[in-house]
Amino acid sequence: MRFGGGSGIEARNLMILEDQLRLHAQAVKKCELYAASFADPALKSCASQLAKHHRECFLGLMNYLDAHR
Repeated sequence: MRFGGGSGIEARNLMILEDQLRLHAQAVKKCELYAASFADPALKSCASQLAKHHRECFLGLMNYLDAHR
């Protein structure tokens, strides 16, 4: 079965994408919490960069889903 009609995403692949979206969203939240709790500027910067990376991955997956509706 496909998501979004004939040229959409197969159900199994959609479940994988949903899992990846959930994991990236969780990673963003965790990294932002760590960034807020670190006093060391280097650690704060590293956690912020990781949060940004996971946010970009999340948005990339969302764009992929939107393009295949």
